[in-house]
Amino acid sequence: MTVAKGFLPRFLPFINKKPTLSQQLMLVGLTMTLVFIFLALFAPILQNVGLLQDPTEFLDNPIHTPPSLTHWFGTSRLGYDIFSRTVFGAQAALQVVILATALSMLVGVPLGMLSGYIGGRLDKVLLFIMDSIYTLPGLLLSVTLAFVVGRGILNAALAISIAYVPQYYRVVRNHTVSVKTEVFIEAAQAIGANTWQVLSRYLFLNVIQSVPVLFTLNAADAILVLGGLGFLGLGLPEEVPEWGHDLKQALAALPTGIWWTTLFPGLAMTTMVVGLSLLGEGLNEFVNPRLRKRQ
Repeated sequence: MTVAKGFLPRFLPFINKKPTLSQQLMLVGLTMTLVFIFLALFAPILQNVGLLQDPTEFLDNPIHTPPSLTHWFGTSRLGYDIFSRTVFGAQAALQVVILATALSMLVGVPLGMLSGYIGGRLDKVLLFIMDSIYTLPGLLLSVTLAFVVGRGILNAALAISIAYVPQYYRVVRNHTVSVKTEVFIEAAQAIGANTWQVLSRYLFLNVIQSVPVLFTLNAADAILVLGGLGFLGLGLPEEVPEWGHDLKQALAALPTGIWWTTLFPGLAMTTMVVGLSLLGEGLNEFVNPRLRKRQ
């Protein structure tokens, strides 16, 4: 049995040498991502200690006030505190993104391994299905499914996840097809290992090296898709703080000079997407030998 060959040594140059530009950008992306994860996880605690206001409370807040010491990001047309809405929006984004990418990975990775290892008619049928899904625009597919399943954290995650399943499937299947002819796979088959044993013990660690990269890049894309669903009124319930929905509500006031209601939710969404993208590109350098040789 072999495991992911050389996976740990790929990180040793980063530890022992001066980081390259791409590695420095990866650190920036990791830092940006961790900040949003911290805010998402500790938003309720920050509210309990008085550092954040209730994101759904608008009765006592003035309407359309600019950023100040009282309301750091200003208030919206309904009197919501935009800073609180932005922080709790990170919580909603993190929940949906983790669920969406995890669901697509849990479906796409096993199907890719089975398809690539077994081959034959199963491989042809799955390839046809996945290619058919892959040809559809991801946002359009998510919008269509959102109409069917309705609003909610889980429903939004389901609507978004379907577009990413073919990506995990194709990557894992291609790796499986190349690895299943290795000597250690043939040796495992010779000693009587069944399909499940070969897939779980011998193939799994050798075909998932690109999955973390795909996970971070899909997470970045899922934030944009969630924002698009929220903008169209199809993502989360209106009472849940969500960046896309807040942007939709703020657009009407933008021509009147109320700039802060669109700036901060949009900036938060953009920053989180950039952070995850930088993190994914940095991870790609470690799992892709060709990229490392260009440094």
